[in-house]
This record gives sequence, structure tokens and C-alpha cells, in this order.
Amino acid sequence: MECQRGGGVSNVHQDREVLAVRYGRRVTTRAESYLNFHLYGEPDADLDLDYFFWVIRDAAGVLLVDTGFAPQAGDRRGREHWATPAQALPGLGIAPEEVSAIVITHAHWDHVGNVHQFPHAQLIMTESEYAFWTSPLAARGQFAAHSEPGEIEVLRQAAAGDRLTLFAGQLAPVSGVELTEVGGHTPGQLVASVTTPSGGTVVLASDALHFYEEVERDRPFAVLADLPGMYRAYDTLAQLAAQPGTHLVAGHDPEVRSRFAPYAPPGGAGAPAEVEVTDLSSPGPRRPGDHGQATVTSVP
Repeated sequence: MECQRGGGVSNVHQDREVLAVRYGRRVTTRAESYLNFHLYGEPDADLDLDYFFWVIRDAAGVLLVDTGFAPQAGDRRGREHWATPAQALPGLGIAPEEVSAIVITHAHWDHVGNVHQFPHAQLIMTESEYAFWTSPLAARGQFAAHSEPGEIEVLRQAAAGDRLTLFAGQLAPVSGVELTEVGGHTPGQLVASVTTPSGGTVVLASDALHFYEEVERDRPFAVLADLPGMYRAYDTLAQLAAQPGTHLVAGHDPEVRSRFAPYAPPGGAGAPAEVEVTDLSSPGPRRPGDHGQATVTSVP
């Protein structure tokens, strides 16, 4: 899947797979997750949060959307995790070196860890996101808490090595994949709209939409760079979701695994790790009793 700056390439979507790979989790609270939660007059409660990265695979190649968090960062921050992308991908029949490009939706620690596992992949992100996280302002406490200096340095090195594609507004890196800058959560947060084999579209919202409730009940997430921008991002996502055949994929919501079907890995491989893979090309409620736990073998 060759990335071309400034435009798309011819591609065939019929064999495309769009997958969400759940590699970690944590239990947080509603008060910690939603901005000014006390305004809603509801009691606090535990809230499950999943960690995903996303895979777009077709005859043209493999593109990743984000790379999750590095194990060391997850351990330090008390997150449960089971595999990195390079460990999980072989269970999907993908060798890490097959990944030709990585879309970085934003530069928070849980989305740009493990980029170093793909030293030859082209990286794609917005100009404003890169400019912010490589600026002195990103070192201020409220922002620095959500990044890892070593991972920002990997982005700098990619830029110096001509492996970083930056854009503003919109970019179609390959046919049937459109990236849109929305901001809000971070200065240059982006979402990825992906054409599926059925002709529909899934919108990989990443942290423009941590939980479906943010759009469905108009409740901003607690971590943000720009509140008006976050509201505008929600409006953009709602407009996209209103289009026929379009489905939103939240960035951390366990409900993703019930709004879409489980994915069966080639050969039906099982795994000791609890990595779960969801087929985003197949929206719809699961059958009763189907928990959608398609596990893949992770490589230690």
C-alpha cells in the first residue's frame, strides 16, 4: 500500500479488511472521563476503557492507524496490556515489514508508542499536530502528562529521514481512505474514513470520539486542547454518521466490539493473550451469547 503525498492511488476495495485490534484495557470512572461530569447530576460509576489500534489491509498492502502504547509506558501508567502491534500482527497473517504506512491520529502516548517497530513505514499526521508536540508548549504539565518524550523524538527522526508526511485539512493517502483534520482533543487530531467492500464507510474516529456517548449525549471528554473545537469535531462526526452506510468507530469504547462483528483470523488461530479483533466491515448487533472474542496469536 504505497503512500503518495498529496493524493490517492488506484486501489481495489473488494478484498479490503478493516480491523480493530484490542490490545489493552483499564477501568476508569465516568467522573474522570467526562469534562465537568458533575454538571449532569448523575452518580459516578466505573467505566471500562479499551485500547485499540486499527488495520487496513487489501491487495495493495497494509496500513496501520496508530500503534498503541509501548509496554513500558503502559506498565508505568498502570494499564493492562497483552501485545504490541508487531507481536499481534503475525496472528493476522501480517508480517510487520508488510506495513508500508502508519496514520498517526494524534501524538498522545497511547497512540504513538511502538512506531519504532516499523522503521521503514511512512508516517502520516497533520502539520498542526506535529508542530504542537515538537514545540515548547507541549512540555507544559497539562500537555506533557499525555505524551512520552522518546516517542516525540521518534517523530522528529522520521521527519529528518523524510519518512513523515504532513498535511492540513484533508488527505487521501490511498484510494478509499480519507483523512480529515478535526482538532479538539489535540490541536491536530484527525479521523480516517475508510471505504469497505460493501461500499459503505467506517470512520475510525480515534480520540475525536473516545466513547459513543460523547456524540450521542453531547458530553465532551475530559482531556482536550480546545473545547469549541471538540464540539465542532462531534458535529462533524454526527454529520458523517448521518450519511447512508456510514458507521462511527469510537477510539476507546468497549461497545465497538458489540456494534461490529468478531473477526476470524486465518486458520482460526487461538492465543494465550486476550487480544481481540473486530471486523469493522461488518456492522450490526452480535448474536445472543456471542462475545466476539476472536483471539490472535501474539509473538513474544
